[in-house]
Amino acid sequence: MKRCSTCNRTYTDPNLSFCIDDGTPLTTVETDDDTTVVRPRDKEEDEWNAVAYRPPSPYVPPGTDVKRRRRVWPWVVGLAGAFIIGMMALSVVALILVPRLQRQNQRVEVGPGVGPGRSANANTNTSATPGNANSNSTENINTPPPSDHDQVLAQLKDLENEWTVANLNADKKKLDRILADDYVGQSDEDGGLQSKAEYIDTIERNTDVEKWEFSDLNLNLAGERATLTGIITYFVQDRSVSFDFKDRFVWRDGRWQATGAELKRRGKVGTDL
Repeated sequence: MKRCSTCNRTYTDPNLSFCIDDGTPLTTVETDDDTTVVRPRDKEEDEWNAVAYRPPSPYVPPGTDVKRRRRVWPWVVGLAGAFIIGMMALSVVALILVPRLQRQNQRVEVGPGVGPGRSANANTNTSATPGNANSNSTENINTPPPSDHDQVLAQLKDLENEWTVANLNADKKKLDRILADDYVGQSDEDGGLQSKAEYIDTIERNTDVEKWEFSDLNLNLAGERATLTGIITYFVQDRSVSFDFKDRFVWRDGRWQATGAELKRRGKVGTDL
């Protein structure tokens, strides 16, 4: 007879070596009393409580899961490293491209070749002097206003000549460049006022004036603001007409722009030269 040391169940089948309930190896014992002998089960009992024999599950040595987890961290480190390298590369590209884009935008805003300059039309004034600071196509919009009195006087005199040429030729594009957006000036001798848009919209070409000249120019300079007063005389065939003028300017976007104008007739049209 054999007995299971785990559940103390005994078996009389000499061919069994393991307990059919828990798989524990059976040990041989001597039978002292018939009451300890396990009787065979009947057929109904075997079918109701039949348990298929299963051998013990294989042994899994400790530490197997740890080894599997250790195989994951190289991938995590690799992905993190790739992400960091990618961000550094994007930063380098941004540092290179952003300044270039900014320079391109500045070129578009400033508009190379658009600045005021000598007009090549028939009404060009021969008394104008070269060296207009507003004609620099590479002007820097962040340039501080000039502070030298004589330099500013020369710049504004050249700008007055350009302004006159633009008026006589009804050059709206040039006038849009010369006049500031907040320009408000005298529209007629009666003192009426007009905005920049009204000025440009109502300007008409004048082909009668042959030449003009400035005299008694006086500059009042205060930082980025300047006021130029003087006399302008227009020559029409054998006649001339003169006006006292007072023009106001502001240094904006790296150049002088007109913000206002006043005009008053000095003599009568028809005065002999």
